[in-house]
Parts: sequence; structure tokens; C-alpha cells
Amino acid sequence: MIEITVKGIKKFIGHNEIALTSTHHKLSLPVIKRMYKKMVNGIKFDDIKIFENLVIDGHHRYISSLLAEIEIGKIKSLKSSATKEYKWNDIEFDENDWDTDSKIQYLNERDAEYNQIDIETINDIVSE
Repeated sequence: MIEITVKGIKKFIGHNEIALTSTHHKLSLPVIKRMYKKMVNGIKFDDIKIFENLVIDGHHRYISSLLAEIEIGKIKSLKSSATKEYKWNDIEFDENDWDTDSKIQYLNERDAEYNQIDIETINDIVSE
């Protein structure tokens, strides 16, 4: 398991070809950290939504899956006229957590149900 930091993610992006393009200019580092921990511990996630080469929904899942070297499913979606493209090198990784404690618990419960495991296992993974 690697340490997920802004510097580490930027280094990864600089040294790897990222197949899909972001449509968000900012992502939450703590959200990426939680997803990464879950992925490297075998937790599966919903598919991300893409339009051609654009990530429409699932940016945190996508970058976490790349860092974890885990293939994530992709389903086709639509884009709106307001959709903008951002180079991964230009993405800002916010060190603030965008999720509240109650949302984190809700997502952990959902992940436990989706993966058919107990919630304690998920809670242990993210608290490591």
C-alpha cells in the first residue's frame, strides 16, 4: 500500500498516462485515501460513468483505482453543454474532507452491503 498524498498523486500523474480526462478541477484527498484503502483491500465499487474519454461521474473512484492498480468498470453516459475538460496535472487535490462523519458511515454501510461483508470490516479498513 502506498501513502496517498498530494505530492504522491501528482508524481503518479506525471509518470503515468491517464486514459480518461477529468471534468472536475478539484478532488478531495481524504475521499481518495478512503477509496484507495478500500480498493487495495478488495472492496468493489460501482462503475464510473464516462462519455468518450471523459469521466462524467466517478473521479475519486477513477484516480483511486489507478493508484491501487485496480480495474474499475465503466459505463457510457452523456455530457452536458457545461462539461469542461481538465488535465490531470491541473487538478487541485483539496486536503479537506468533503464528507461528513455521517456520510462516511453511510457510504461504508453501502459498501459493506454491496460487497456482502460486515460493516466492522469496512470501518477497520478505513481507520487503518
